[in-house]
Amino acid sequence: MTSTAINLSIGEKVKVLFELLKFRLAALIAFSGAMGYSLGAKEVTWEKMVLFVIASIGITGAANIINQILEKDLDKLMKRTAGRPLPSGKVTVPQAIIWCVILGVASLAIFVSVFNLTTGLISLLSLVLYGFVYTPLKRVGPIAVFVGAFPGAFPPMIGWVAATNQFGLEPGILFAIQFFWQFPHFWAIAWVLDDDYKRAGFKLLPAKGLKDTDTALQIMIYTIFLLPIGWLPYELGMTGINSAFVATVFGALFLAQTYHLMRKCTDKTARQLMFGSFVYLPIVQIAFLLDKL
Repeated sequence: MTSTAINLSIGEKVKVLFELLKFRLAALIAFSGAMGYSLGAKEVTWEKMVLFVIASIGITGAANIINQILEKDLDKLMKRTAGRPLPSGKVTVPQAIIWCVILGVASLAIFVSVFNLTTGLISLLSLVLYGFVYTPLKRVGPIAVFVGAFPGAFPPMIGWVAATNQFGLEPGILFAIQFFWQFPHFWAIAWVLDDDYKRAGFKLLPAKGLKDTDTALQIMIYTIFLLPIGWLPYELGMTGINSAFVATVFGALFLAQTYHLMRKCTDKTARQLMFGSFVYLPIVQIAFLLDKL
């Protein structure tokens, strides 16, 4: 490790490793996958659920580390990321690679041996898309958000496939909900962090890349899709009518926030939309699960 890292205590080293895999973000993604697993499984065994969550956190963490390795020098340019383990010198690139390989290999081994090969392959595809395709595209244009929406929407589908070893409309709908949710979620973040992103050359906002009504309209259009898609789990018999109403109500509130953004076009309203996105997805997924039970 670097001279800075050598002097870290064991507790500090563990903290750095968790920081490197972005544990909180990975845990949120694992939660989404666990919702898909619970919806697909006829009976949830907690041993398998724990292993699924561990593998989900691991594979997400590995993808996050690849992202940080490739953007190490760019992270130094942004206030938000300059203190991360790699740009701050708390860990070296070779050590980050070793940690990434350990997480990735262990996670894929769990997915394949405990669940099924398909789960492992989709998880590997997610890692590759996020780490090696989405990451370099961030400096090209908003196409990065479209590409990144695929691995970002895989978790509930991966969970369903892990539980059933089958594809179909059900996992496709879970994927679609999270896919369209990605756009208002990520563009709200990109709006709030636009100045910081520009320091690294990231071009993520749609339309002409400006914080204006055209960008807000794009965000609204993708959010509209959540309203009809939120009803589909009920129509397919995956859940009951109550969760369909929950999805509709929260989808309408989410859509109202995008309209508010289009009217105001301020960082404040974009931040409100960002927090609204953090509320919408878990609430809807929990409603689906409770309605199934």
